[in-house]
Amino acid sequence: MPILMDVSAGTSNFPVAFTAVYVVGFIAAVVFGSIAWYNSKRPAGWEDKNRPDFVPEVKPEETPGIGKPKS
Repeated sequence: MPILMDVSAGTSNFPVAFTAVYVVGFIAAVVFGSIAWYNSKRPAGWEDKNRPDFVPEVKPEETPGIGKPKS
């Protein structure tokens, strides 16, 4: 309980930037992980489900990393 009182009173020396990096990193991991999961092969039971509208479709290249870069 005293820890909660310190945090609410603003007397804590815990750095806000340290917490912000972890919060932003977690959100980024969830977003990118969700996009990768939706673009991967569907797990059993999800084969007939549609992709949500807000998830972009990522199409693989035929030969990634081989040849000249496309402009």
